[in-house]
Amino acid sequence: MPELPEVETIVRTNRARLRGRRIIAFESRWPKNVVPDLRTVQQAVRDRTVVQIRRRGKFIIFCLSDGARLLIHLRMSGRLEWAAPGQPEPPHVRAAWDLDNGQRLLLCDARKFGRIIYTREPRLFTATLGPEPLDPRLTPSRLAALLRSRRRQLKPLLLDQSVIAGLGNIYTDEALFRARLHPLTRADQLDDRQIRRLHRAIRAVLCEAIRRHGTTIDWIYPGGWMQKHLRVYGRAGQPCRRCGTPIIALRVGQRGTHICPRCQDGRPDAVVAPARRRKRRASN
Repeated sequence: MPELPEVETIVRTNRARLRGRRIIAFESRWPKNVVPDLRTVQQAVRDRTVVQIRRRGKFIIFCLSDGARLLIHLRMSGRLEWAAPGQPEPPHVRAAWDLDNGQRLLLCDARKFGRIIYTREPRLFTATLGPEPLDPRLTPSRLAALLRSRRRQLKPLLLDQSVIAGLGNIYTDEALFRARLHPLTRADQLDDRQIRRLHRAIRAVLCEAIRRHGTTIDWIYPGGWMQKHLRVYGRAGQPCRRCGTPIIALRVGQRGTHICPRCQDGRPDAVVAPARRRKRRASN
């Protein structure tokens, strides 16, 4: 699933091409994932101009000229692509927007989990999201309050979108490594020094990933090169870039997890089953 850096890259990449463009028509080939329903959305967006495009958590948000919002969640395998008139379509097109300059914006989604939501009340869909991890208002003290109010293991808590919006499996592993924290550490047991370290690590890894246009590890999200700079994620059996100890793969909260057993101290008393390594094609 695209995480915050990938979604932010998609927004930045498409902003100039979409801003100021008028939507001529909208179609969906998988209408059950269109909210409230396909006909309503088709009528509502026709002749509306995209005045801005932004991100909230993992949502892509089109701000329309009538004050409404179009929210797109890519879920597991969604991506946005462009097609010029007469150009063959890529595979797995599920929705398309025809624009006033003759271009078509396409939502491609092999697994059909992506959602398109038209609403005048976007908070109905985003109100449960936690703070943005790059928001200056998310200070170490606020992060401490979020973590210490919950008696949960650290990695599952960071993946909870109601706690912090936008973090996913890749960058949680990377941030925990940089902060030298074990993913099974109890969040409410972190001291001030550890929380400051985690706060810096989250911001650092996300900013680096955005600079590198995200992570490309398969065909779902092309164009990133953060995968060449990951320190633990997907590197089971390879030496730690910091200490040389082999990276190990674990299963934490049903999610594949990668750590350096030497650098990430504070291992809790818990039985952790090794995760079966899944071969994934890395993009060069």
